[in-house]
Amino acid sequence: MTMVENGKKVTIEYTLTLEDGTVAGTNVGEDPLVYEHGVGQILPALERELEGLEVEAQKQVHLSPEEGYGPVDPEAFRTVEPGMIPEEARQVGAFLTAHDDAGNQQDVRVHEIQDDRIVLDFNHPLAGEALSFDIKVLGIE
Repeated sequence: MTMVENGKKVTIEYTLTLEDGTVAGTNVGEDPLVYEHGVGQILPALERELEGLEVEAQKQVHLSPEEGYGPVDPEAFRTVEPGMIPEEARQVGAFLTAHDDAGNQQDVRVHEIQDDRIVLDFNHPLAGEALSFDIKVLGIE
């Protein structure tokens, strides 16, 4: 019997829901997610919860913010001049992609607009959120 274990290619269907019931992501009815188990391609706590499941197994997994994308880091907010932000993105909630000197990309969100400054949030969009996954294992190779 094939089970989810390190080194296996696992195919899953999932729906991710936040504490308030908001669906934050799903691939139901779309292409399934395929990952290699044990190499950190998905959240480590989620990987642990899927260990040992078989094809067709379904599981609900609840992760605390610490097990998910971590708590909101107050050090991850940066204040910039408005001219550094494209005019169409100068609104709370807008997402941008920042590039560092090494060429790495990171998604950032406009957190606050002040008179002469814009506050950007570099936290993961799901930081500070408890996560609930409904998962179905579709395949294991």
